[in-house]
Amino acid sequence: MYQTLKALDFFTEAELQEAMEAATFHVIPKGQIHINQGEVCKDVLFIKKGLMRSFYYNSESEEVTYCFSFENAFFTAYSSWIQQKPSPENIQAITDTEVYIIKRHDVLRLQENSINWQKFFRTQAEGAYISLENRIMILQRESAEKRYEDLLERHPEYLQQIPLNYLASYLGITQRHLSRIRQNLANLKPTVI
Repeated sequence: MYQTLKALDFFTEAELQEAMEAATFHVIPKGQIHINQGEVCKDVLFIKKGLMRSFYYNSESEEVTYCFSFENAFFTAYSSWIQQKPSPENIQAITDTEVYIIKRHDVLRLQENSINWQKFFRTQAEGAYISLENRIMILQRESAEKRYEDLLERHPEYLQQIPLNYLASYLGITQRHLSRIRQNLANLKPTVI
């Protein structure tokens, strides 16, 4: 976390040290839920190593994956974090995941003590909004094939680390449909002689 934040060339050394003192290191085992739907989110995670996902249950009690987060990123149940109301989502480790956890009261203290932390968390919120807007647009505008191709082009790491059932859910299709799309794309690749 320290190196990632330092590389931003945004914070003073004292601000970085204050954040590191507030953070506690944890390992979240693969499959463990960190935040359950209905709980109020009281912390923010920085993913040092591993992969997390956010999901919710639709009206037919099926899991719908809508967000992934990889290494060197901050992650939380954002609407619950902001409103301090029960979370509509679950946050789960897809792999054994090493994280630094900063409690909400510590984040608020960092922001109170530093304009740099205020700016940083504002840019994080803006980035989350832009990502959400882009995701909604691609889900509404593009075919499943195009959504998969876009993901393959922009985030090949998703395809290497994420179980197919989560990936299909994220793309808004069935696992069977995803398998057909992948097969069709594999058949279109030119063979090398």
